[in-house]
Amino acid sequence: MAKEKTTFTCTECGGTSPRWLGKCPSCGAWNTLIEQVAEAGPGKNRMSAPQGYAGLANAQPVLPLAAIEAQDVARTPSGIDELDRVLGGGIVEGGVVLIGGDPGIGKSTLLLQAMDALQRAGLPTLYVTGEESGAQVALRSRRLGIEGSQVQLLAEIQLEKILATVDATQPAVVVIDSIQTTYSDQLTSAPGSVAQVRECAAHLTRMAKGTGIAVILVGHVTKEGALAGPRVLEHMVDTVLYFEGDTHSQFRLVRAIKNRFGAVNEIGVFAMTEKGLKGVSNPSAIFLSQHSEPVPGSCVMVTLEGTRPLLVEIQALVDSGGPSPRRLSVGLDKDRLAMLLAVLHRHAGVACMDQDVFVNAVGGVRISEPAADLAVMLSITSSLRGKALPRGFLAFGEVGLAGEVRPAPRGQERLKEAAKLGFSVAVVPKANAPKKPIQGLTIHAVERVEEAMDVVRGL
Repeated sequence: MAKEKTTFTCTECGGTSPRWLGKCPSCGAWNTLIEQVAEAGPGKNRMSAPQGYAGLANAQPVLPLAAIEAQDVARTPSGIDELDRVLGGGIVEGGVVLIGGDPGIGKSTLLLQAMDALQRAGLPTLYVTGEESGAQVALRSRRLGIEGSQVQLLAEIQLEKILATVDATQPAVVVIDSIQTTYSDQLTSAPGSVAQVRECAAHLTRMAKGTGIAVILVGHVTKEGALAGPRVLEHMVDTVLYFEGDTHSQFRLVRAIKNRFGAVNEIGVFAMTEKGLKGVSNPSAIFLSQHSEPVPGSCVMVTLEGTRPLLVEIQALVDSGGPSPRRLSVGLDKDRLAMLLAVLHRHAGVACMDQDVFVNAVGGVRISEPAADLAVMLSITSSLRGKALPRGFLAFGEVGLAGEVRPAPRGQERLKEAAKLGFSVAVVPKANAPKKPIQGLTIHAVERVEEAMDVVRGL
Protein backbone atom coordinates (compact mmCIF):
# COMPACT_ATOMS: atom_id res chain seq x y z
CA MET A 1 0.00 0.00 0.00
CA ALA A 2 1.37 3.41 -0.95
CA LYS A 3 2.28 5.63 1.95
CA GLU A 4 -0.01 8.61 2.40
CA LYS A 5 1.47 12.03 1.87
CA THR A 6 0.93 14.76 4.42
CA THR A 7 0.71 18.51 4.17
CA PHE A 8 0.41 21.26 6.76
CA THR A 9 -2.49 23.71 6.57
CA CYS A 10 -2.78 27.09 8.33
CA THR A 11 -5.91 27.40 10.48
CA GLU A 12 -5.93 31.18 9.96
CA CYS A 13 -5.58 31.68 6.19
CA GLY A 14 -5.83 28.14 4.79
CA GLY A 15 -2.36 28.28 3.26
CA THR A 16 -0.37 25.06 2.94
CA SER A 17 3.23 24.01 3.41
CA PRO A 18 4.94 20.68 2.60
CA ARG A 19 6.61 20.68 6.03
CA TRP A 20 5.85 22.02 9.46
CA LEU A 21 6.95 25.59 10.20
CA GLY A 22 6.54 27.68 13.31
CA LYS A 23 5.38 30.64 11.20
CA CYS A 24 2.88 30.40 8.34
CA PRO A 25 4.60 31.45 5.09
CA SER A 26 1.33 32.92 3.76
CA CYS A 27 -0.10 35.08 6.57
CA GLY A 28 2.78 35.14 9.06
CA ALA A 29 0.75 33.73 11.98
CA TRP A 30 2.65 31.66 14.53
CA ASN A 31 1.85 28.04 15.55
CA THR A 32 -1.16 27.72 13.22
CA LEU A 33 0.05 24.91 10.90
CA ILE A 34 -1.62 21.55 11.54
CA GLU A 35 -0.94 18.22 9.85
CA GLN A 36 -3.40 16.84 7.29
CA VAL A 37 -3.34 13.93 4.88
CA ALA A 38 -2.83 15.35 1.41
CA GLU A 39 -3.86 12.26 -0.59
CA ALA A 40 -4.76 8.70 0.31
CA GLY A 41 -3.13 5.59 -1.05
CA PRO A 42 -4.70 3.55 -3.89
CA GLY A 43 -8.06 2.03 -3.05
CA LYS A 44 -8.37 3.85 0.26
CA ASN A 45 -10.60 6.82 1.00
CA ARG A 46 -9.65 8.62 4.16
CA MET A 47 -13.14 10.06 4.62
CA SER A 48 -14.86 6.66 4.48
CA ALA A 49 -15.42 4.98 7.82
CA PRO A 50 -13.23 1.94 8.56
CA GLN A 51 -14.48 -1.62 8.99
CA GLY A 52 -17.38 -1.24 6.59
CA TYR A 53 -19.22 1.46 8.53
CA ALA A 54 -21.33 3.96 6.60
CA GLY A 55 -19.12 6.98 5.99
CA LEU A 56 -19.17 10.29 4.21
CA ALA A 57 -18.34 8.67 0.85
CA ASN A 58 -21.80 7.09 0.55
CA ALA A 59 -24.33 9.41 -1.11
CA GLN A 60 -27.58 9.92 0.79
CA PRO A 61 -30.98 10.60 -0.79
CA VAL A 62 -32.17 14.20 -0.79
CA LEU A 63 -35.63 14.64 0.75
CA PRO A 64 -37.81 17.66 1.52
CA LEU A 65 -37.99 18.48 5.20
CA ALA A 66 -41.76 17.86 5.27
CA ALA A 67 -41.24 14.29 4.04
CA ILE A 68 -38.92 13.37 6.93
CA GLU A 69 -40.72 11.80 9.88
CA ALA A 70 -39.77 13.45 13.16
CA GLN A 71 -39.29 10.96 15.98
CA ASP A 72 -38.66 11.46 19.66
CA VAL A 73 -35.14 10.60 20.72
CA ALA A 74 -35.02 7.35 22.67
CA ARG A 75 -33.02 7.62 25.88
CA THR A 76 -31.48 4.92 28.03
CA PRO A 77 -31.08 5.89 31.72
CA SER A 78 -27.51 5.49 32.91
CA GLY A 79 -28.59 4.41 36.40
CA ILE A 80 -27.16 7.62 37.92
CA ASP A 81 -29.95 10.18 38.31
CA GLU A 82 -27.73 13.28 38.45
CA LEU A 83 -25.86 12.22 35.30
CA ASP A 84 -29.15 11.54 33.51
CA ARG A 85 -30.34 15.04 34.45
CA VAL A 86 -27.31 16.62 32.80
CA LEU A 87 -27.60 14.42 29.70
CA GLY A 88 -31.26 15.35 29.29
CA GLY A 89 -32.76 12.07 30.51
CA GLY A 90 -30.19 9.46 29.58
CA ILE A 91 -27.84 8.23 26.88
CA VAL A 92 -29.02 8.69 23.29
CA GLU A 93 -28.45 6.02 20.65
CA GLY A 94 -25.66 7.22 18.33
CA GLY A 95 -24.96 10.24 20.52
CA VAL A 96 -21.41 11.48 21.13
CA VAL A 97 -20.62 12.96 24.56
CA LEU A 98 -17.43 14.83 25.43
CA ILE A 99 -16.64 15.16 29.15
CA GLY A 100 -13.74 17.21 30.50
CA GLY A 101 -12.36 18.24 33.86
CA ASP A 102 -9.25 18.67 35.96
CA PRO A 103 -7.05 15.61 36.63
CA GLY A 104 -8.32 13.52 39.54
CA ILE A 105 -11.71 15.23 39.75
CA GLY A 106 -13.66 12.01 39.07
CA LYS A 107 -14.26 11.63 35.32
CA SER A 108 -13.08 8.01 35.08
CA THR A 109 -14.77 7.11 38.36
CA LEU A 110 -18.15 8.43 37.25
CA LEU A 111 -17.97 6.76 33.83
CA LEU A 112 -16.92 3.41 35.27
CA GLN A 113 -19.90 3.55 37.65
CA ALA A 114 -22.23 4.47 34.77
CA MET A 115 -20.89 1.68 32.52
CA ASP A 116 -21.38 -0.86 35.30
CA ALA A 117 -24.98 0.30 35.85
CA LEU A 118 -25.71 0.06 32.10
CA GLN A 119 -24.13 -3.40 31.90
CA ARG A 120 -26.27 -4.60 34.81
CA ALA A 121 -29.34 -3.18 33.03
CA GLY A 122 -28.61 -5.45 30.06
CA LEU A 123 -26.73 -3.10 27.69
CA PRO A 124 -23.38 -4.33 26.33
CA THR A 125 -20.65 -1.79 27.12
CA LEU A 126 -16.98 -1.31 26.22
CA TYR A 127 -14.54 0.75 28.29
CA VAL A 128 -11.39 1.70 26.33
CA THR A 129 -8.59 2.92 28.56
CA GLY A 130 -5.50 4.55 27.12
CA GLU A 131 -4.06 6.08 30.28
CA GLU A 132 -4.25 3.12 32.66
CA SER A 133 -3.65 -0.59 32.46
CA GLY A 134 -6.42 -3.13 32.87
CA ALA A 135 -5.11 -3.97 36.35
CA GLN A 136 -5.39 -0.32 37.44
CA VAL A 137 -8.99 -0.09 36.24
CA ALA A 138 -9.80 -3.37 38.01
CA LEU A 139 -8.28 -1.98 41.21
CA ARG A 140 -10.50 1.09 40.94
CA SER A 141 -13.56 -1.09 40.43
CA ARG A 142 -12.79 -2.89 43.69
CA ARG A 143 -12.54 0.42 45.52
CA LEU A 144 -15.93 1.37 44.09
CA GLY A 145 -17.49 -1.91 45.21
CA ILE A 146 -18.15 -3.19 41.67
CA GLU A 147 -15.43 -5.85 41.50
CA GLY A 148 -17.91 -8.31 39.95
CA SER A 149 -18.63 -6.00 37.02
CA GLN A 150 -19.03 -7.53 33.55
CA VAL A 151 -18.03 -4.32 31.71
CA GLN A 152 -15.78 -5.20 28.76
CA LEU A 153 -12.37 -3.54 29.08
CA LEU A 154 -9.84 -2.77 26.33
CA ALA A 155 -6.45 -1.20 27.02
CA GLU A 156 -5.60 0.30 23.62
CA ILE A 157 -4.70 3.65 22.06
CA GLN A 158 -4.59 2.88 18.33
CA LEU A 159 -7.80 4.02 16.62
CA GLU A 160 -7.89 1.27 14.00
CA LYS A 161 -7.66 -1.48 16.64
CA ILE A 162 -10.35 0.21 18.74
CA LEU A 163 -12.71 0.37 15.75
CA ALA A 164 -12.02 -3.27 14.92
CA THR A 165 -12.85 -4.29 18.50
CA VAL A 166 -16.06 -2.25 18.42
CA ASP A 167 -17.02 -3.96 15.15
CA ALA A 168 -16.37 -7.40 16.66
CA THR A 169 -18.10 -6.87 20.05
CA GLN A 170 -20.97 -4.53 18.96
CA PRO A 171 -21.43 -2.70 22.28
CA ALA A 172 -24.26 -0.22 22.87
CA VAL A 173 -22.04 2.29 24.69
CA VAL A 174 -18.30 2.93 24.27
CA VAL A 175 -16.09 5.04 26.55
CA ILE A 176 -12.79 6.38 25.17
CA ASP A 177 -10.54 7.39 28.10
CA SER A 178 -9.06 9.58 26.79
CA ILE A 179 -9.26 11.06 23.29
CA GLN A 180 -5.84 12.74 23.78
CA THR A 181 -4.10 9.36 24.08
CA THR A 182 -5.76 7.90 20.96
CA TYR A 183 -3.89 8.04 17.66
CA SER A 184 -4.45 6.96 14.05
CA ASP A 185 -1.91 5.37 11.73
CA GLN A 186 -3.14 7.67 8.97
CA LEU A 187 -1.21 10.56 10.57
CA THR A 188 2.42 10.72 11.56
CA SER A 189 2.03 13.25 14.37
CA ALA A 190 2.19 12.21 18.01
CA PRO A 191 -0.88 11.29 20.09
CA GLY A 192 -2.45 14.36 21.67
CA SER A 193 -1.57 16.69 18.80
CA VAL A 194 -4.29 18.83 17.26
CA ALA A 195 -4.39 16.76 14.07
CA GLN A 196 -4.60 13.42 15.90
CA VAL A 197 -7.29 14.56 18.33
CA ARG A 198 -9.46 15.98 15.57
CA GLU A 199 -9.00 13.02 13.23
CA CYS A 200 -9.72 10.39 15.89
CA ALA A 201 -12.78 12.26 17.17
CA ALA A 202 -14.10 12.60 13.59
CA HIS A 203 -13.75 8.85 12.92
CA LEU A 204 -15.41 7.94 16.22
CA THR A 205 -18.26 10.39 15.55
CA ARG A 206 -18.89 8.91 12.08
CA MET A 207 -18.82 5.43 13.60
CA ALA A 208 -21.41 6.46 16.20
CA LYS A 209 -23.75 8.01 13.63
CA GLY A 210 -23.39 5.09 11.23
CA THR A 211 -23.98 2.31 13.76
CA GLY A 212 -26.10 3.89 16.53
CA ILE A 213 -23.44 3.17 19.16
CA ALA A 214 -23.24 5.85 21.86
CA VAL A 215 -19.69 7.16 22.34
CA ILE A 216 -18.39 8.98 25.42
CA LEU A 217 -15.05 10.78 25.00
CA VAL A 218 -12.94 11.90 27.95
CA GLY A 219 -10.97 15.07 27.23
CA HIS A 220 -8.11 16.77 29.03
CA VAL A 221 -8.35 20.42 30.03
CA THR A 222 -5.85 23.27 29.81
CA LYS A 223 -4.61 25.44 32.69
CA GLU A 224 -7.46 27.86 31.97
CA GLY A 225 -9.99 25.03 32.41
CA ALA A 226 -11.01 24.75 28.72
CA LEU A 227 -10.91 21.47 26.82
CA ALA A 228 -7.49 20.85 25.33
CA GLY A 229 -7.15 20.33 21.60
CA PRO A 230 -9.00 22.02 18.75
CA ARG A 231 -12.17 23.98 19.43
CA VAL A 232 -13.80 22.06 16.58
CA LEU A 233 -13.89 19.05 18.92
CA GLU A 234 -16.75 20.68 20.84
CA HIS A 235 -18.63 21.42 17.62
CA MET A 236 -18.57 17.90 16.21
CA VAL A 237 -19.99 16.17 19.33
CA ASP A 238 -23.60 16.25 20.53
CA THR A 239 -23.02 16.98 24.22
CA VAL A 240 -20.19 18.70 26.12
CA LEU A 241 -19.97 18.21 29.89
CA TYR A 242 -17.56 19.88 32.29
CA PHE A 243 -16.58 18.75 35.77
CA GLU A 244 -16.41 21.71 38.15
CA GLY A 245 -15.39 22.08 41.76
CA ASP A 246 -12.26 21.94 43.86
CA THR A 247 -10.48 18.58 43.95
CA HIS A 248 -9.96 19.17 47.70
CA SER A 249 -13.71 19.51 48.25
CA GLN A 250 -16.12 16.63 48.71
CA PHE A 251 -18.60 17.93 46.16
CA ARG A 252 -18.41 17.93 42.35
CA LEU A 253 -20.57 19.66 39.76
CA VAL A 254 -21.12 18.36 36.22
CA ARG A 255 -22.38 21.09 33.89
CA ALA A 256 -23.74 20.72 30.35
CA ILE A 257 -22.10 23.39 28.18
CA LYS A 258 -23.70 22.03 25.00
CA ASN A 259 -26.48 19.51 24.56
CA ARG A 260 -28.38 18.76 21.35
CA PHE A 261 -30.74 16.47 23.27
CA GLY A 262 -31.39 18.46 26.44
CA ALA A 263 -31.11 21.71 28.36
CA VAL A 264 -27.88 23.72 28.30
CA ASN A 265 -26.31 24.76 31.64
CA GLU A 266 -28.07 21.92 33.44
CA ILE A 267 -25.97 20.73 36.38
CA GLY A 268 -25.63 17.51 38.31
CA VAL A 269 -24.31 17.58 41.87
CA PHE A 270 -22.23 14.72 43.24
CA ALA A 271 -20.48 13.92 46.51
CA MET A 272 -17.19 12.03 46.40
CA THR A 273 -17.29 9.11 48.84
CA GLU A 274 -15.22 6.00 49.48
CA LYS A 275 -17.55 4.12 47.11
CA GLY A 276 -17.30 6.67 44.30
CA LEU A 277 -19.54 9.56 43.28
CA LYS A 278 -23.03 9.69 44.76
CA GLY A 279 -25.78 12.03 43.55
CA VAL A 280 -26.94 14.80 45.89
CA SER A 281 -30.74 14.98 46.06
CA ASN A 282 -30.91 18.42 47.73
CA PRO A 283 -28.03 20.47 46.28
CA SER A 284 -29.28 23.75 47.79
CA ALA A 285 -28.05 22.52 51.17
CA ILE A 286 -24.47 22.55 49.82
CA PHE A 287 -24.57 26.20 48.81
CA LEU A 288 -26.10 27.48 52.06
CA SER A 289 -23.80 27.97 55.05
CA GLN A 290 -25.12 26.89 58.42
CA HIS A 291 -25.03 29.92 60.71
CA SER A 292 -26.36 29.64 64.26
CA GLU A 293 -27.28 33.33 64.01
CA PRO A 294 -27.57 35.67 60.99
CA VAL A 295 -24.22 37.28 60.16
CA PRO A 296 -23.46 40.54 58.32
CA GLY A 297 -22.47 40.25 54.66
CA SER A 298 -24.62 37.23 53.83
CA CYS A 299 -27.58 37.17 51.42
CA VAL A 300 -29.30 34.16 49.82
CA MET A 301 -30.44 34.19 46.19
CA VAL A 302 -32.20 31.72 43.91
CA THR A 303 -30.31 30.96 40.70
CA LEU A 304 -31.37 28.81 37.76
CA GLU A 305 -29.04 26.09 36.54
CA GLY A 306 -30.75 24.65 33.47
CA THR A 307 -34.20 23.63 34.68
CA ARG A 308 -33.27 23.43 38.36
CA PRO A 309 -33.67 26.37 40.81
CA LEU A 310 -30.87 26.43 43.39
CA LEU A 311 -30.55 28.51 46.54
CA VAL A 312 -27.03 29.91 46.84
CA GLU A 313 -25.57 32.05 49.60
CA ILE A 314 -23.70 35.15 48.46
CA GLN A 315 -21.14 36.38 50.99
CA ALA A 316 -19.44 39.77 50.98
CA LEU A 317 -16.66 41.22 53.10
CA VAL A 318 -16.02 44.97 53.05
CA ASP A 319 -12.90 46.22 54.81
CA SER A 320 -10.75 49.36 54.76
CA GLY A 321 -8.45 49.18 51.75
CA GLY A 322 -6.47 52.40 51.61
CA PRO A 323 -5.70 54.34 48.42
CA SER A 324 -5.84 51.28 46.11
CA PRO A 325 -8.81 49.15 47.21
CA ARG A 326 -9.17 45.61 45.87
CA ARG A 327 -12.23 44.13 44.17
CA LEU A 328 -12.25 40.34 44.22
CA SER A 329 -15.07 37.94 43.37
CA VAL A 330 -15.11 34.13 43.43
CA GLY A 331 -17.84 32.43 41.42
CA LEU A 332 -19.14 35.76 40.06
CA ASP A 333 -18.14 38.11 37.23
CA LYS A 334 -15.37 40.48 38.39
CA ASP A 335 -16.30 43.20 35.88
CA ARG A 336 -19.91 43.10 36.97
CA LEU A 337 -18.87 43.59 40.59
CA ALA A 338 -17.17 46.88 39.71
CA MET A 339 -20.31 48.01 37.87
CA LEU A 340 -22.56 47.14 40.82
CA LEU A 341 -20.36 49.11 43.21
CA ALA A 342 -20.70 52.16 40.97
CA VAL A 343 -24.50 51.78 40.82
CA LEU A 344 -24.61 51.28 44.59
CA HIS A 345 -22.77 54.57 45.11
CA ARG A 346 -24.64 56.60 42.52
CA HIS A 347 -28.22 55.50 43.19
CA ALA A 348 -28.21 54.20 46.78
CA GLY A 349 -25.61 56.49 48.37
CA VAL A 350 -23.45 53.59 49.59
CA ALA A 351 -19.80 54.46 48.98
CA CYS A 352 -17.04 51.82 48.87
CA MET A 353 -14.31 53.86 47.13
CA ASP A 354 -11.77 53.37 49.94
CA GLN A 355 -12.87 49.84 50.88
CA ASP A 356 -11.66 46.40 49.85
CA VAL A 357 -14.64 44.38 48.59
CA PHE A 358 -14.57 40.58 48.46
CA VAL A 359 -17.56 38.61 47.17
CA ASN A 360 -17.94 34.83 47.19
CA ALA A 361 -20.58 32.32 46.06
CA VAL A 362 -20.61 29.57 48.70
CA GLY A 363 -19.99 25.98 47.67
CA GLY A 364 -17.79 26.62 44.64
CA VAL A 365 -20.73 27.23 42.28
CA ARG A 366 -20.24 29.67 39.39
CA ILE A 367 -23.09 32.12 38.82
CA SER A 368 -23.16 33.76 35.41
CA GLU A 369 -26.72 35.09 35.28
CA PRO A 370 -27.35 38.77 36.19
CA ALA A 371 -30.16 37.80 38.58
CA ALA A 372 -27.51 37.71 41.31
CA ASP A 373 -27.04 41.51 41.15
CA LEU A 374 -29.50 42.45 43.88
CA ALA A 375 -28.23 39.81 46.31
CA VAL A 376 -24.63 40.96 45.75
CA MET A 377 -25.52 44.59 46.44
CA LEU A 378 -27.49 43.74 49.59
CA SER A 379 -24.69 41.53 50.95
CA ILE A 380 -22.13 44.32 50.35
CA THR A 381 -24.34 46.86 52.12
CA SER A 382 -24.90 44.45 55.00
CA SER A 383 -21.15 43.90 55.47
CA LEU A 384 -20.35 47.62 55.20
CA ARG A 385 -22.89 48.58 57.85
CA GLY A 386 -22.23 45.54 60.04
CA LYS A 387 -25.92 44.68 60.17
CA ALA A 388 -27.11 41.17 59.32
CA LEU A 389 -30.10 40.53 57.12
CA PRO A 390 -32.99 38.76 58.90
CA ARG A 391 -33.19 34.96 59.02
CA GLY A 392 -35.09 33.45 56.11
CA PHE A 393 -34.35 36.42 53.81
CA LEU A 394 -33.55 36.12 50.10
CA ALA A 395 -33.33 38.41 47.07
CA PHE A 396 -32.82 38.16 43.34
CA GLY A 397 -33.03 40.52 40.35
CA GLU A 398 -30.91 42.16 37.69
CA VAL A 399 -29.75 45.74 38.34
CA GLY A 400 -29.26 48.22 35.48
CA LEU A 401 -26.92 51.19 35.30
CA ALA A 402 -29.84 53.55 35.87
CA GLY A 403 -30.59 51.86 39.19
CA GLU A 404 -33.64 49.96 37.98
CA VAL A 405 -34.31 46.38 39.13
CA ARG A 406 -35.09 44.18 36.14
CA PRO A 407 -37.05 40.91 36.30
CA ALA A 408 -35.39 37.50 36.31
CA PRO A 409 -36.67 34.64 34.12
CA ARG A 410 -38.97 32.06 35.74
CA GLY A 411 -39.42 34.09 38.90
CA GLN A 412 -42.41 32.04 40.08
CA GLU A 413 -40.36 28.84 40.16
CA ARG A 414 -37.61 30.57 42.14
CA LEU A 415 -40.07 31.81 44.78
CA LYS A 416 -41.81 28.44 45.11
CA GLU A 417 -38.46 26.71 45.63
CA ALA A 418 -37.54 29.24 48.35
CA ALA A 419 -40.88 28.80 50.11
CA LYS A 420 -40.48 25.02 49.99
CA LEU A 421 -37.14 25.32 51.81
CA GLY A 422 -38.59 27.51 54.56
CA PHE A 423 -37.65 31.06 53.51
CA SER A 424 -40.09 33.71 54.71
CA VAL A 425 -39.03 37.11 53.26
CA ALA A 426 -38.09 37.91 49.66
CA VAL A 427 -37.11 41.12 47.85
CA VAL A 428 -37.77 40.64 44.14
CA PRO A 429 -38.33 42.76 41.01
CA LYS A 430 -41.86 44.09 40.70
CA ALA A 431 -42.40 42.18 37.46
CA ASN A 432 -41.65 38.90 39.28
CA ALA A 433 -44.22 39.48 42.03
CA PRO A 434 -46.75 36.61 41.91
CA LYS A 435 -50.42 37.39 41.30
CA LYS A 436 -51.43 34.95 44.02
CA PRO A 437 -49.69 34.98 47.43
CA ILE A 438 -47.30 32.13 48.21
CA GLN A 439 -48.01 30.56 51.57
CA GLY A 440 -45.40 31.35 54.20
CA LEU A 441 -43.50 33.85 52.02
CA THR A 442 -43.71 37.64 52.39
CA ILE A 443 -42.74 39.28 49.11
CA HIS A 444 -41.51 42.86 48.73
CA ALA A 445 -41.64 43.92 45.07
CA VAL A 446 -39.28 46.77 44.12
CA GLU A 447 -38.55 48.73 40.95
CA ARG A 448 -35.33 50.50 41.96
CA VAL A 449 -32.24 49.88 44.09
CA GLU A 450 -33.23 52.65 46.52
CA GLU A 451 -36.51 50.87 47.25
CA ALA A 452 -34.69 47.62 47.98
CA MET A 453 -32.39 49.41 50.43
CA ASP A 454 -35.38 51.02 52.17
CA VAL A 455 -37.12 47.64 52.50
CA VAL A 456 -34.03 46.08 54.07
CA ARG A 457 -33.63 48.96 56.54
CA GLY A 458 -37.21 48.46 57.70
CA LEU A 459 -36.87 44.73 58.36
